Amino acid sequence: MVPRIALTSGEPAGIGPELCLALAARALDCELVCLGDVGLLGERARLTHGRVELRPYAAHAQRAAARQTHTPGTLLVEHEALRAPSAPGRLDPRNSAYVLALLDRANDGALAGEFDAVVTAPVHKGVINDAGVPFLGHTEYFAQRAHAAHPVMMLTTGTLRVALATTHLPLAAVSAAISVDSLCESAAVLARSLEQWWGIRAPRIAVCGLNPHAGEGGYLGDEERRVIGPAVARMQRSGIAARGPLPADTVFVPRILAGFDAVLAMYHDQGLPVVKYAGFDSAVNVTLGLPFVRTSVDHGTALELAGTGTADAGSLTAAVQLAIELGRR
Repeated sequence: MVPRIALTSGEPAGIGPELCLALAARALDCELVCLGDVGLLGERARLTHGRVELRPYAAHAQRAAARQTHTPGTLLVEHEALRAPSAPGRLDPRNSAYVLALLDRANDGALAGEFDAVVTAPVHKGVINDAGVPFLGHTEYFAQRAHAAHPVMMLTTGTLRVALATTHLPLAAVSAAISVDSLCESAAVLARSLEQWWGIRAPRIAVCGLNPHAGEGGYLGDEERRVIGPAVARMQRSGIAARGPLPADTVFVPRILAGFDAVLAMYHDQGLPVVKYAGFDSAVNVTLGLPFVRTSVDHGTALELAGTGTADAGSLTAAVQLAIELGRR
């Protein structure tokens, strides 16, 4: 099977469009459909001296026809018009509706079976909120639109997999956001995904504590005793091979990490810096708990690099490769 992958081109003022063009030059074992403004992609190609032939994607015709493996140097594009002219590095809230329209099209196409997976280039949360649209991130947006009850954000590079119990929250809000129920549901989604998509039987999950030294027996916080410990006990009773709460400053030591298939971190910057240090150019963001496969880059819009042609497409390439692998399953 040749999987059909929807690729959203992201914030038009950022590096997303040129990363899509750089990706188009590579050999990919899928049919790649880029969602974005054709004029923007053409302009960015000229600006960065990229040589890519942009071909229209006719959804109905393509759906009926046999899928074709991506041809390097070409890019199938479904046109979505910018709401306002866009210049590299210059955010414009008027284009927030455009960015969200790309996500909606990818989401709806995946739910309808037109796309086997969705890959997203980076968006800028701040400018979307400046446009008056409450937006926490791709994870939460796709979950709401796809009616997914409990999405889980996971970053992976190689055999390192780190899932988050909370996602885009201020640090001061994390303690109140974790509960026995929410942690158990996150662990269940993580375990099912590792079994279904990665083929890991009875995955072993390391559950981090929230506080330094996992609370130091209650002297450095009580969340471990009050919430995380009871949650791990419930996970174990339900058949999940979970262990914790473990100190986050030692769980990533290779000797300890070797005993687990994934780590469940309590908050964004507890786990993700380790993944990005281990493989910034190859790490992939995966949304677990959706009714379709969604992967993404592990970085932001890099406005200062937009239009220079110097942005590294390694993470986006890895995201597409993982989407192909998972989409086939």
